[in-house]
Amino acid sequence: MAGREPDRSDFLDAAREMADTGRPELARWLAEEAAQQTTDPDEVAYILASYPDPTTKE
Repeated sequence: MAGREPDRSDFLDAAREMADTGRPELARWLAEEAAQQTTDPDEVAYILASYPDPTTKE
């Protein structure tokens, strides 16, 4: 990523990696960053649902 800003895809790739390695808080934060770069509300909802906030109780 040297020389450019990370894009939505970069954030989602990193979120998957963090989720796969047991770091749900970082995965959620990265997913939120990806969601901020997404204009489609349905896609935003899908991204955030894929990485639920581990600090909230449901």
